[in-house]
Amino acid sequence: MRHDFTFERRAITLGVVLLVGVDVALAAYGWKLATSPRPQQELAVLTRNRDLLRADITRAQDIRQKMPDIQKDCDQFEKSLYPAGAGYSSVTAELGSIAGKSGLQLESSSFRQNDLKGRALTEVEIEAVVSGSYAGVVRFLNGLQRSGQVYAVEGLTAKSETAQQGARGGVRVTMHIRTYFRTA
Repeated sequence: MRHDFTFERRAITLGVVLLVGVDVALAAYGWKLATSPRPQQELAVLTRNRDLLRADITRAQDIRQKMPDIQKDCDQFEKSLYPAGAGYSSVTAELGSIAGKSGLQLESSSFRQNDLKGRALTEVEIEAVVSGSYAGVVRFLNGLQRSGQVYAVEGLTAKSETAQQGARGGVRVTMHIRTYFRTA
């Protein structure tokens, strides 16, 4: 009889081990189900992604439709720039004219040219020195801003001029200006 009891004990132990193993497997499966996204959540994420992609496609189509107008505007802008051959004298004349209208004296102007590779443009850095009243400097800057040519004032350095023969002192301003010429 002892032999039969050992067999039963082993069968019971094996059954308990199998039950514990199945229990652990079911617990792992239940945990995986609990942490996985639910179909509604997954559907909401996919719907949001689809809507974002549709918005991107619509935006790209709008850009494609507007490209000819943008290209036309860019070409028109480039045509409005001075040609490189006559640009230096035109800019010098325009700066002198704006200075004169502003009540300033254009003391000097110097140019430094940088060719832009891959573009039909030349970038020109101008250093202009004007002297006169503070109000005149403000009018000069306003004139540059309202000019048909593109001028970007990148920096100003001002010094007060000493009063000579009892006259009110003015300012002497060195301006760093950038403009562009078309080369083709």
